[in-house]
Amino acid sequence: MSESEGQLQDYSVDQLAGAVVLVLGAIAGLLQVIWMSKCHCKVNLCYIFRCERRPPTEEEMKSLKDKMNEKKQDKILKKEDKILQKEDEILEEQRTPRSVQLVPKTSSGKPLFKEPEPEPQVESLDKLV
Repeated sequence: MSESEGQLQDYSVDQLAGAVVLVLGAIAGLLQVIWMSKCHCKVNLCYIFRCERRPPTEEEMKSLKDKMNEKKQDKILKKEDKILQKEDEILEEQRTPRSVQLVPKTSSGKPLFKEPEPEPQVESLDKLV
């Protein structure tokens, strides 16, 4: 706590930066809510930048809705095309017989792995006794 009332404590640079970011984030969030609203508003930023936002007209809304529907249809058609291509590939694989290879081979036809050596046989106990 501070020694006398009304005097702030000593803060470090990173704490000051955090406070500035917090305040700027709050202001930006408020501006975003205002900007995304459908009301008529004018924004004046220190007399340097002026912007006016009006809600879209009915014609603009219809054209935007039509564009959105077209994009949805295009997306659906692309997905259907991809699915059909995958189905065709699967059908082609099923039609062409594959040669069964139990042991993978190199390009020269030699087996990729060597055959395991047989284990040495244990002599029976009768011979040892």
